[in-house]
Amino acid sequence: MTSQLNGRSALLDDVNPYVLTKSDRQVVKRLAASLTADPNAAIDTPEWMDQARELSNQLPLGLRESLRRFRRDSGGEGVLLIQGLPVMGANTVPTPNFAGSVQRKPTEPAGALVLACMQIGDVVSFRQEKGGALVQDVVPVPGQEDFQGNAGSVTLKMHTENAFHEHSPDFVALICLRNDHDNAAGLRTSCVRRAVGLLPTQIREVLSQPRFVTSPPPSFGNSVPSAGPRPVLEGDPEDPNIRVDFAATDPVDVVAATALDQLREALDQVRRTFILQPGDLAIVDNRLVLHGRTSFHPRYDGEDRWLQRAFIQLDPRRSRPARAAGGNVLD
Repeated sequence: MTSQLNGRSALLDDVNPYVLTKSDRQVVKRLAASLTADPNAAIDTPEWMDQARELSNQLPLGLRESLRRFRRDSGGEGVLLIQGLPVMGANTVPTPNFAGSVQRKPTEPAGALVLACMQIGDVVSFRQEKGGALVQDVVPVPGQEDFQGNAGSVTLKMHTENAFHEHSPDFVALICLRNDHDNAAGLRTSCVRRAVGLLPTQIREVLSQPRFVTSPPPSFGNSVPSAGPRPVLEGDPEDPNIRVDFAATDPVDVVAATALDQLREALDQVRRTFILQPGDLAIVDNRLVLHGRTSFHPRYDGEDRWLQRAFIQLDPRRSRPARAAGGNVLD
């Protein structure tokens, strides 16, 4: 994995990557194999998720410690990078290239992804997005190159995941099965902790007022209404949370528009890009960090970029009214 900061190469030390040793990798591979052993198993069942939760306690100690530290405080960049997870099973499988692609049956990469997520919180999804699948493919789809979502291949604008939703995820996890042919597609991140100090006090005050309306992303279709006006910055003014989607958030007045433009400029100044390689897992603190993607050129030959994605929530009680029968899918 390589990283760029403002267009220049940068070391990864400040985001504290965890690199699996050979023995670590063997442990994760064994645990993932346990999750794929039953040919009738399905990821989207409480039984499989319960099994993954229990097995996650057997992950290598160093990996568990890294995940738990990140859960407590995601640091200045709000990104945790884990390298060397087992995804070799994906080498023999073509990259999916159809809209709505998800993982319903357990695989080694999906197992490794969920095992890591379970040390942070509960894996959740949204019923209106990809049918509520708990592990979703992020792949380019023919004819959707300009789509502002996971099926596109143009530059994906910076956003916090599902910023419109009352119960937006606390973390977003992305595991790389393969990158694009040119190794050009990159995960962009930008942390409000780095950007907030670049903003004048009066701009931060405007951003903390309910003067912004965020629409659902295209992946939700047209069935979900926009939320009412709400702030972009919330919580401690010195260390705020952020909720914004630069493809879907609209200011309600001219002053708010100016503040939103200045926020975008500040976030651009601290943005960095990570080129994920097979076996790399990036976990993004969705309360503090916007993410996006650089553009790339898919070939639709079965070897295109392929990530798998999961959403994590820290407190399932908070979203209990939106989860039928206490399950993992939010309505």
